[in-house]
Amino acid sequence: MRDRFDAKYLKDVDSMHFIMPFLFPQRCDNETFFSFRIDLGELNKYIERKNSTNPEYRYNLFQCLIAATLKTITLRSKLSVFIHDRRMYKRNEISAAFTVKQEFADDGGEVLAFIHSRPEWTIDDLHNELHRQLLKLKNKSYVDESTGFMDRFNRLPKWISRPALSFVCFLERIGRIPAALVETDPYHSTVNFANLGSIGLPGGFHHLTNWGTTSLFIVVGKMGRMPFFENDQVVFRDGVDLNITVDERIADGYYFSRSMKMLQYFLEHPELLDEPFGTKLDDAVYESLMDKK
Repeated sequence: MRDRFDAKYLKDVDSMHFIMPFLFPQRCDNETFFSFRIDLGELNKYIERKNSTNPEYRYNLFQCLIAATLKTITLRSKLSVFIHDRRMYKRNEISAAFTVKQEFADDGGEVLAFIHSRPEWTIDDLHNELHRQLLKLKNKSYVDESTGFMDRFNRLPKWISRPALSFVCFLERIGRIPAALVETDPYHSTVNFANLGSIGLPGGFHHLTNWGTTSLFIVVGKMGRMPFFENDQVVFRDGVDLNITVDERIADGYYFSRSMKMLQYFLEHPELLDEPFGTKLDDAVYESLMDKK
């Protein structure tokens, strides 16, 4: 058995996907980049409707992006695949991670949020889970498990911590690291987010890492007035740029292209986020989307 604590080993893969991890074994050597612009017209209206009841924790763009991404991965299962130690695995669950700044200051601390998604969730379930976690994470005395683990190693004498960390990295490399050590590690999530727009940056691309299993990174930039093409004319609307980095070995370009179009569709038709993440698109909509050039 080659199954891991977090995933099932995929033994019946085509020859190309079997051979590629041997030809290109490092995840960082297999980065592919996508970038596209989202028209926020409908999404802004949707967020305004969701906030019309004045919830204690307001809905926002970042929540919608996480929900749309989790819904896309739920429906496009190859996006939850990862390659580790030259083997391809299918995750047991879909998860998302991102860093939370506890205070917007140069010396403000950072903690990690980790979301365990479920197919029956809607954006409201995600919203409630984010609210629960952020209330905890914003407490300056809170230290997440992964940060606490790193802090304990950092306090050890270097002649102990260095070989100990090398051994931990060896266990991770061969897939034998204890689950408790990485259960909140963002680099063991299905998708890792960076909300650069929240700190005023226009966006950028995040690198992959050889440590961990994350095959998908999404960076969201700052919202603003942006040019869009309509009927051969340039019009300016509220928009945001998304920059995505993926491990090209987990699927082919056609699959990635259609998956990114689905993500974009959910963000431009946000009412679909009120449906469970596992709810499939109508056949006509799906076929139209898949055929879209």
